[in-house]
Amino acid sequence: MVVEVILTFCSNEAKMKRQDLKAFKDLDKLHKLLRNKIKKKWNRVLPFNEEIGDRWEKAKFLKFAKGASIYDSSLVFGDVKVGENTWVGPFTVLDGTAGLEIGSYCSISTGVQIYTHDSLRWALSGGKKRYEYGPVKIGDRCYFGPNAIVSMGVTIGDRCVIGTCSFVDKDIPGNSIVFGIPAKIVGKVVVTKKGKIELKFTQGRKNEKSL
Repeated sequence: MVVEVILTFCSNEAKMKRQDLKAFKDLDKLHKLLRNKIKKKWNRVLPFNEEIGDRWEKAKFLKFAKGASIYDSSLVFGDVKVGENTWVGPFTVLDGTAGLEIGSYCSISTGVQIYTHDSLRWALSGGKKRYEYGPVKIGDRCYFGPNAIVSMGVTIGDRCVIGTCSFVDKDIPGNSIVFGIPAKIVGKVVVTKKGKIELKFTQGRKNEKSL
């Protein structure tokens, strides 16, 4: 009886290995097909999960507004609302534990992390203190540079620029340019009468030409 069980197990294992090998070969074939197609069309090479994923389908599944897109590698928790045509890049974190709202036509670059909860006091107290929560609201037409971080309870107005690797821990008024850890206002976004966009810096760098 024991011998029969062992032989059956070995037979099933060999069958499973053959099936796994076939599946692996099929996936590898699909990967190379999609990689070549994407490279030819957009001149870019992506991880396999991004090759088979549809950024717009994921956004639709998450009930984001029309035209929004979000990469497969983006982590989304809780109640997250995103406006029309907003782009959420790869390796981002959208924490909607306490509610997160992002407006329309925003660009959320690679590695951006937006949090609505904090476990700092819970960790330091050895679990005696509770997690803290605070909703985050981001206006329309905002740009977030790569690896920027937004902490809980923050409100960011319309048409703001959040610099690369900045840490935003307080409210930011509309049309602001912020950089640093913690983020500080270093300039202003100005829209001319002709509709051109100007970045007016008060410190740190020269003013940009109209966009």
